[in-house]
Amino acid sequence: MTAVETLALLDWKRRVFSLYAAIRSMEPESGWQLWRDTRDELFRTHPQSPLPEDRRASFEGIEYWPYDTSARVLAELEDVEAPPQAVATSGTEQILFRPFARASFELRGEPLTLEVSWLAAYGGGAFLSFRDATSGQGSYGGGRYILDTVKGADLGEADGMLVLDFNFAYNPSCSYDPGWVCPLAPPANRLAVAVEAGERYQ
Repeated sequence: MTAVETLALLDWKRRVFSLYAAIRSMEPESGWQLWRDTRDELFRTHPQSPLPEDRRASFEGIEYWPYDTSARVLAELEDVEAPPQAVATSGTEQILFRPFARASFELRGEPLTLEVSWLAAYGGGAFLSFRDATSGQGSYGGGRYILDTVKGADLGEADGMLVLDFNFAYNPSCSYDPGWVCPLAPPANRLAVAVEAGERYQ
């Protein structure tokens, strides 16, 4: 990237970090509306938008399922001892993540678990992506992200448990433009249930 592009990327990250900091202090549905509005603005106007430039002028906003209060859960974390694992990406190379916790929760009465991983690179970062029964049939086939602290996507914790609000599940940048390379949901995070909350695939 050029220096100008790098500075634009830093600006994007600062805005996303600030957005999630604001959301953590708000009521969930109000925070979700702010998240939607801010993402639409960034996608439409920011030079680091994942949308190709020729799509930005006609962009009318990201499509979501309606907000569902039952899709916000608290997950209990259980330690996992595992070596770094190569996770497939939308490109040709893999990315190393080390699973460090198993997140257990109930979603609409269904007991579920997802692995939370740590990026095995300088600085690291917590990461959680998942696939579900809507993947490829209403949401992006490669899975959606719900936690990515490298990018600032972090809804925090409550009562010692991890906040997982699937209304905030979003598609990776590569779903908009194959020029972006994104890690895909690992096999451990493929849910049999349909998570009809969060971003849809357009």
